[in-house]
Amino acid sequence: MYLTEIEKKWNINLSAISAEGTSTKRWDFVVKTPECIYVVETNFYTGGGSKLNETARSYKMIAEEARSVAGFRFVWITDGGGWKSARRNLEETFNVLNDIYNIADMENNIFDTLFR
Repeated sequence: MYLTEIEKKWNINLSAISAEGTSTKRWDFVVKTPECIYVVETNFYTGGGSKLNETARSYKMIAEEARSVAGFRFVWITDGGGWKSARRNLEETFNVLNDIYNIADMENNIFDTLFR
């Protein structure tokens, strides 16, 4: 679902995340609860490289921007051996993003807790 579709469907201003409406973002999943809209990105990296570093930086920025929007949370689910070579960038994002999870978290039913 695109950011603009979320804004229209639930009457929420996401300009803090869309650079004042100049960029658009498509989320892998969107979960709406009575209290919050959760946007979810998912990925799995088997190998390292610049893509992981750029993804971590980008998601760190989204996490920081999302904090200013009441009733909105950014969730990132990522895993894979590729993160071994990009540990530092992942740690930087981990320190900023409250909702970062991996496959083990999903197997342990994190969504039951998160989407109440």
